[in-house]
Amino acid sequence: MTGWASPSAFALSIGLAAALAGCGKSEPVAPPLAAAKPATGKSPSSAGTEQSASAEEVARQARADVACPAKIVSPPRAENAAVDDVVGVRPGLTYEEAMNAVLCSNPLLVAGPATGRGFNLKAPTAATLRQGFVARIAEPRVVKSSKQILQDMQRDTIARGSNAVREDLKPGQMKWYAATMGLQGQERVVSVAREERFAADQTPTIDSLTSALLKKYGRPTQDQKASSGRLPLLRWAYDPFGRLITETSPLYGRCMGSSDPDAGVTLSPDCGIVVQAMLFPQRANPGLVDRMQVGVVDQAGGYRAITSTEQALSQIDLQRRTQEVEKASKNSKAPTL
Repeated sequence: MTGWASPSAFALSIGLAAALAGCGKSEPVAPPLAAAKPATGKSPSSAGTEQSASAEEVARQARADVACPAKIVSPPRAENAAVDDVVGVRPGLTYEEAMNAVLCSNPLLVAGPATGRGFNLKAPTAATLRQGFVARIAEPRVVKSSKQILQDMQRDTIARGSNAVREDLKPGQMKWYAATMGLQGQERVVSVAREERFAADQTPTIDSLTSALLKKYGRPTQDQKASSGRLPLLRWAYDPFGRLITETSPLYGRCMGSSDPDAGVTLSPDCGIVVQAMLFPQRANPGLVDRMQVGVVDQAGGYRAITSTEQALSQIDLQRRTQEVEKASKNSKAPTL
């Protein structure tokens, strides 16, 4: 359930969480993105949906309105502020800016509004808000017979029953999730996360990826090395004033991030920007990386955004009810008693 995580924190919960199982994930639920329309959120014409199509054709259809490079008009981060982006996508961008930036990062990505996940706002009509979007690599559209569909369902049932590990991403694929908050048309990014599974001929080493992350994001709050039962993890946590949290800070260990696009985030006014990266080594060679997750969240900014959005929604609802009462008092007939 979505809702309050604590008296001083909001929690984003989701309906798409997948449990980690070794280097794979168990039965992930993939959003239906192949027919999603970017930026506008509209679905493309249903004409021709019964015909098979390659991944390139599916992406081309879904990305009809995408213009690259992405145009960003939101103010850039301050010159001395912490690096807070994932491939150029960061908290504070508008919904449309972030979606276009994500789509422009790879010509095969398609995106659409996220459903089944979000913050549980304590305000009327909150369910109508866009609270983020998901993006994945387009998949070929294959027209199947009834027999083939039945066979697929049977295989899925057997796999679930045996708790089989099924990879959510193919080599060379990636996926994104961005959480947004704000009134309709005013949504801004609160958090963003990206996962990439590397192609077999482009597999980086643990050391090279770690060095690249440190070069981009700087000195970390936490640098967790790989060990028995622990994955390599880097975290850069800042307080609301933009100061790096270190082991001597009272906030050390309290301001956590989220690097998994399928996971939720927690927002607290006590924490600022938190960047987190997690590396998943190959099973056959732990010195090589099978996939990487990187996420960033603006905890204090997101907390303020939710609070102000709740207040604005409540005010809008109060105005609506007041206008309805005024209209009824002028137009209604006297009751028959």
